[in-house]
Amino acid sequence: MVRNGRVRTVRATAAWASTAVLAGTLAGCGGVGGGTIGGDGGDDDVLKIGFVSTETGPSAPFGEANTYVIEAMEQWFADNPVTVDGAEHTVEIIVKDSQSSSARAGEVAAELINTDGVDLVLTSSTPDITNPVSEQCEANSVPCISTVAPWQPFAIREGDQPADLRYSYHAFWGLEDVSAVYADIWSQVDTNSKAAGLFPNDPDGQAWSANFPALTADTGVTIDDPGLYPNGTQDFSAQLSAFKGHDILVGVPIPPDFTTFWQQAGQQGYQPKVATIGKALLFPSAVEALGNAGDGLTSEVWWHPTAPFSSSLTGQTAQELADQYEADTGKQWTQPLGFAEALFEITVAAVEEAGSTEPDAITEALSTLEVSTVVGDIAWGVDDTVPPYVAKTPLVGGQWRLDDGDDEGEHPYELVVVSNKLASQIPTGGTVEPLQ
Repeated sequence: MVRNGRVRTVRATAAWASTAVLAGTLAGCGGVGGGTIGGDGGDDDVLKIGFVSTETGPSAPFGEANTYVIEAMEQWFADNPVTVDGAEHTVEIIVKDSQSSSARAGEVAAELINTDGVDLVLTSSTPDITNPVSEQCEANSVPCISTVAPWQPFAIREGDQPADLRYSYHAFWGLEDVSAVYADIWSQVDTNSKAAGLFPNDPDGQAWSANFPALTADTGVTIDDPGLYPNGTQDFSAQLSAFKGHDILVGVPIPPDFTTFWQQAGQQGYQPKVATIGKALLFPSAVEALGNAGDGLTSEVWWHPTAPFSSSLTGQTAQELADQYEADTGKQWTQPLGFAEALFEITVAAVEEAGSTEPDAITEALSTLEVSTVVGDIAWGVDDTVPPYVAKTPLVGGQWRLDDGDDEGEHPYELVVVSNKLASQIPTGGTVEPLQ
């Protein structure tokens, strides 16, 4: 197992236009001052990959599949060497846990660069983690490949303009996409068009609360936001008092906070007709923690086994990857699984394109890279609606439904795709059912 800085070595070769404006300064993008500019990367026979994972703390579900993917990638590289400019390279993957902390993420990214001497850094798991890791890579001129954070809170860190990032390349969807998916979900339920906004005081909450009202205005839905609350809140009575009479619930809380909120909502008699929650409802474990009360909750779906995509490394389809994960771990597939593998697909494609492990060569290759991955086609420099260091990925909407129990061995909940307005190539499995 690769954890907390332990190294596993295998043989391998290894015009922006904003669609949404953020208000104010986003937190979580500061880094820790590094020492020597750049790592010790660029060796002729070694490709060092750093991975800032999130394995512990309240955001741990985002990193639940990372170790599995890393070990699978080690096995793949051992049997399928990648040639860099005609030469085989040894790959060292060094993983450090962010502990769900922005400060810790910056610290371990600095360690990877200045102590471990990695050639590039991979990271995911919300802007709280991706941003400080990116800041360290920018400060030290080391490539950073990131995902699992909407592009706006990743790119727009102060004011209302994107940061001038030179070494950071990000692959994920944006708020314009998730708001369109949510609106399509809401349109399938008869409501009073009044939505309650449950937004935390973190980079995601700040971005969503600032942008969602305008992005969904043309649907006729009005979002009422009683104000940002701190992560870790234990009493949501004030929010629940303000939310009564709202048929729609929308928000982006961390998983444990939504569990607290939803339990209190049941106790205090608040039940919307449709609840569409980002972040907290992405993971089977988080929904299962709600018991039967999770039935019918909706969320965005970044990756689903029914998507018609395959890994550029292993050739596995999305369904095969999910099935293999479940067989090997005994756990239900989870959305970050596909994106964890895609990070390595992007890395290999970039290094092959660069023909070098030098940071500047890898960065130049990323700037125009196009690669088909298990999460879809990813391309930088082709979409002038986003910063040049952003590549957008497909997005659909889903609804969690309790399993009927007919099939032995099935998981308690199934995530059914109910909206594919933005990605028709991903099939739906039904339509939205109102909360009961």
